[in-house]
Amino acid sequence: MVGIALVDYDSAKAWAKETPKDSGRWNAIYKIHYDVLHTLAEAFVLFNAIKTKTHEALFAYLCKKHEELLLDWGFLERIRTKRNGSIYYGSPISYNDWKEAELKMNVYINAMKKAVEEKLKE
Repeated sequence: MVGIALVDYDSAKAWAKETPKDSGRWNAIYKIHYDVLHTLAEAFVLFNAIKTKTHEALFAYLCKKHEELLLDWGFLERIRTKRNGSIYYGSPISYNDWKEAELKMNVYINAMKKAVEEKLKE
């Protein structure tokens, strides 16, 4: 899970560097970053023998039971609903949408990656 997610992450970061602001590719870049974060979060909770049924439940569990991760529920809900809008309702994600989420999404991805790596060492 983690290895594939990190390959996706590297690919999406590379695309972000070369994609013009007016491109529709921002939709894919955003969704891939979200999916990487979700996959790392899922991998992390598996160490607690937890398997959630929804993305919302996963993020709620992390915010409630792992406060040490310092995750912002409001942010996680914003990116989840933005991603769902794209997938289920055809709402495109723009460069500006990406820029609003980019920093925090990358911080969270790196934090979850580190948390999973620490669990693997235990």
